[in-house]
Amino acid sequence: MAAGPRVDYLAGFCCPVGGLAAGRPRVLCHDGRIYLSNGSAFVYVYDQEGRLLQAVYRFPDQVWHVELLPLHRQLYILCAKTGIYCLSLDQQSRVTEAPTGDGDGDSKEADGPANVLPVDADACIFPDADLCAFTLLSNFIITLAQAQGKWWMELHELPAPSQEPPACRHISKVGFSTGAPAGGDGDAPASRFLPVLCCALAPGSGDGLWCSGGFILAEPLFSLLFGVDAAMLDSPMILGGFPDGQLCSVPLKALSAAADADTNATAGPDPPVKVLHHLEEPVVFIGALRTERREADEADDPPLPPGDADCVVAVGHYGKLVAIKAGRREEAPAPELREYYLRGPVLCAACSSGSRMYYSTHSDISAVDLECGSNASDSEDGDDTAAGVLPPVLAPASLSICSVVALSLSSRAAEGESELLALSAKGRLMTCDLCSPEEVHPVRLTPDKAGQRIKELLSGIGNVSERVSFLKKAVDHKNRALTCLNQVLDVSAALLSGQDGAKPITCTITAAWSRLLLRDTLSVSCMLENSSDHSLEQGWTLCVQLLAGTCALDEATADTGTTYTFPVEQLPPGGQREVTLPLGTAEDAKLELPLTVSCALFYSLREILDSGPDSLDDLFPDDSPLLSPDREGICLPLSECTIDMLQCLRVGEAAGPASAPDPVEAFLETAGVQAESNGTSGSNGLGDECLVPSAASIKVSSELLKSALKDFSAGAALSCATLRWLLAENTAAEALSSQDVAEVRGLAPDGGEVQLLIREVAMNDLCPAGPIQAVEILIQSSSLADLCGVHHAVIGRIQALVLEQAAQGSGPPDLRMQYLRQIQANHETLLKEAQALRDRLCLGDEASATAEKLLSIYQQLRNPSLVLL
Repeated sequence: MAAGPRVDYLAGFCCPVGGLAAGRPRVLCHDGRIYLSNGSAFVYVYDQEGRLLQAVYRFPDQVWHVELLPLHRQLYILCAKTGIYCLSLDQQSRVTEAPTGDGDGDSKEADGPANVLPVDADACIFPDADLCAFTLLSNFIITLAQAQGKWWMELHELPAPSQEPPACRHISKVGFSTGAPAGGDGDAPASRFLPVLCCALAPGSGDGLWCSGGFILAEPLFSLLFGVDAAMLDSPMILGGFPDGQLCSVPLKALSAAADADTNATAGPDPPVKVLHHLEEPVVFIGALRTERREADEADDPPLPPGDADCVVAVGHYGKLVAIKAGRREEAPAPELREYYLRGPVLCAACSSGSRMYYSTHSDISAVDLECGSNASDSEDGDDTAAGVLPPVLAPASLSICSVVALSLSSRAAEGESELLALSAKGRLMTCDLCSPEEVHPVRLTPDKAGQRIKELLSGIGNVSERVSFLKKAVDHKNRALTCLNQVLDVSAALLSGQDGAKPITCTITAAWSRLLLRDTLSVSCMLENSSDHSLEQGWTLCVQLLAGTCALDEATADTGTTYTFPVEQLPPGGQREVTLPLGTAEDAKLELPLTVSCALFYSLREILDSGPDSLDDLFPDDSPLLSPDREGICLPLSECTIDMLQCLRVGEAAGPASAPDPVEAFLETAGVQAESNGTSGSNGLGDECLVPSAASIKVSSELLKSALKDFSAGAALSCATLRWLLAENTAAEALSSQDVAEVRGLAPDGGEVQLLIREVAMNDLCPAGPIQAVEILIQSSSLADLCGVHHAVIGRIQALVLEQAAQGSGPPDLRMQYLRQIQANHETLLKEAQALRDRLCLGDEASATAEKLLSIYQQLRNPSLVLL
C-alpha cells in the first residue's frame, strides 16, 4: 500500500442532490459483471470488461439489499415495504422492456439510460412489508423482520428455477428480542440503520454449502465461539448485527428444530439466540479475516485449510471494531476478544482473503492489518505464546479516496487481494488496485507503460481534487454551523438568565379594533423588541400560538391551537418587529373567548447540524429547557396573554335600533331546544317593547380594592378607579383614565350591547362588628353569551387580585358563619333545582316555561349575597 492505489473510474450513476447515503448502496461482482444498487429504486448490471451498462431494473420502492446466487444465476433484491424479488440473469421472463425515453421515472434519475426494465409484481417471491434484511445459504433464504416489538427470523426454501409462479416454502419462524427499544409502535426499524446478516460455516462444510457474504471459520474458533453443540451438529450459524449494537448468533439447525416443534404442536424451548458481544453502537459490518500465516514446518499446529478464517470482526457505525479469535492458552481455551477504536463514522467495510480490512469514512478509505504478532515483543508476558495474538493497536493506512458509500472485494482479484470495487457518494463506480510494498519493483517505463502511468496519475489528481473539494465544503459547513450555534446559545443564555427579572428580548401582546376594508376588525398585535446585545440573525422564527375558548382550559386539548410563524430575518439590538393577526370582523366573527396567545422564538437545528434529532441528544440532556417538544430545535418562550371580553369591548359605541330579543327565546336557542309553537314568536308578540336585560352582580370589599388599586385611585372615587382597572388593557377605553366615570356601555365582538356599572354598597348581615363597605360590579346585557363572557373576565381579574393580596398577608374580618352556611345551603338548593330543570329541558317537556324558570335560577346564582374580602 506504500505505492498507493491505482484508481480506475468505470462509470457514473445517478444520485440525489447531496449525494448517496450510506447503508443502502450495494456493489457485487461476479464473472466480469458488476451488480449495483445506489439506494434508489434501480438496480444496474454493468459489464466490467466491455465497460458497458447492460440492464437497469426498476422496482416499486427503494432497494435496501442485493444478494447474488451464482449457482442458479439469480439476483435477489430486498425492496422497502414490499418484499424480496428474484431476477434470473439468463432470461428476462418476468420483466418487459419499456419504450425508449420512459418519462415516468424519478426526476433525480433523469440522466439515466433510456431503456429501463420495470420489474413485474410476479417476481416478488417473498412479500413482506416488515422485512429488514436477508441472507442466502445454498437453497435456503434467511430473513429478518421487526414486528410486534420483536425481531422475527424465518427460514425458507428457495423455489426451483423452473417453478412457476416462484414462491418460497416456509420452514420455520423464531421470534426474539435483543433488548433494543422498538421504533414507534414496534412495527418498523428502530432507527435509520438496518440490521446486518451473514452466515458462518463450520470447518469442512464449505464443499456442500454456499452462502452469500458468509465465511468458513476454522477450529477451534468455531467451537469456542458458538459452542460444542453447534460444532458437533455441524450447523451453520446465522450472525446478526443489530441497530442497538448487539452481535448475536442463531444455529440454522435450531430453526429447523423449531419447525419440527411446530409440526408436533408441542411447546418448544426458548429461541436459541446467543449474544456474542454488545458494541453499544449500530453494527454496520460483519466479516472474517485470516490473521495467522503459518507453514506446517514452522509451527506445532497444522496450517489452516485454504479459505478458512480464524478471526471474526464486527464494525460499529461510530468506529468501534471488535475482533474475536481463538485464544492460545491450552489450559483454559477461550475466545480472545479485542476492541479497537477507528475514526468514524464508518460508512461501509470489506474484508480481504488475508488479514486486511478496508473501511470507508466521509473523508477517506483506510486499511487496517490484523495479522497476529510473530514474536514475544507483542506480548505483555514476554513468552512464546505471543505468536497468534492480535495486535494491541491498529495503524490505519490511508488510500486517499474519499466519500465511498459501498465497498466490495472484486472476484477478479488474485489471492493477494489486489482489487476493490467502490461506489462514491456522487454515484461514481471505480476500481482500486492495491499494491503491497513487496510487489513494488523499480522498472524501466516503456512508452506504453508511461502513457498508462500518466493516465493513472491524472486519475489520482482528479480524485485528490474531489477529496479536497469535499473536505473544504465540510469544513465550511462546520464553521457556519459553529457560528450559528454560538449565536443561538448566546441568545438563549441571555433569555434564560432574565427569567426572574426583565427579559432582554420581549414580545408585547395587545388586542385592538381597527377599520380594515370598511369593516371593523379585531386584531392581535405582537411587538417583538430586542433589548439585548445580540442580533437575531436569519434562522430565528417568531411563533404565535392561538388557543381558543375551552381549549385553553382543557389539558387534553392543549395542543389543538393554531400556530403562526413569522421569520425574523434580521433584528439588531434595539430593533423592533411587529406582526398583526386579524381575528375576525364584527359582522361575521365567531370568536371563542377567552383566547390565549403565546409567543416564542424558535430556531431549527436540523439544517445547521445536517442530521436528525439524534444529534441533538448528544448536545443537550433530555431535560434541557432549550429543546422544543419535538426535539427539532431550540424553543424560547417569550410571553403569554389571555384575550377576554373586557379587552375586546368597543367602549362608547351603542347597538343599532333592532329590538332586544326575548331572554327565554335566546336561552332556548343557546340550549339547542326549539320553543313550543303558540301561533306567534316571543319577540314578535312583544312588539317594540324593550325587555329587561340579563344581569350579574359581583361584590368586592372596598378595603381590598383600596389597597390593590393605588395606581388607579389617585384623585378619583373608588368606583371610578375600579372601572379604570377593569378596562386597563382595553385600548378603546384609554379616555377613561382622565374621566371620573363609573358606568360605561360598549359592544361585544358579536355586536351585542354590554353595560358595566360600578357603585359602592354596604353589606349589613355579614359581619357582627357592623356593615362591610363594598363595591358592586353590575353587568347587564341582552345577550346571555356576552353576559357570561364579561362575567368570566371580571371574575378572573378579581381572583388574581385576591391571590395577590393574600400573598401579602392580609386577612378577612370576623364573619357570621351561620349566615354564610345558610347562603351556601340556598345556593346548593338552587343548583339541584337547576340540574333537574336542565334534564327536563333536554326531554323537551314544556320548553318555554322550563327555560324561563331555569333562566330565573341562573340570575339568582349570578347575584349572590356574598362579598369578596
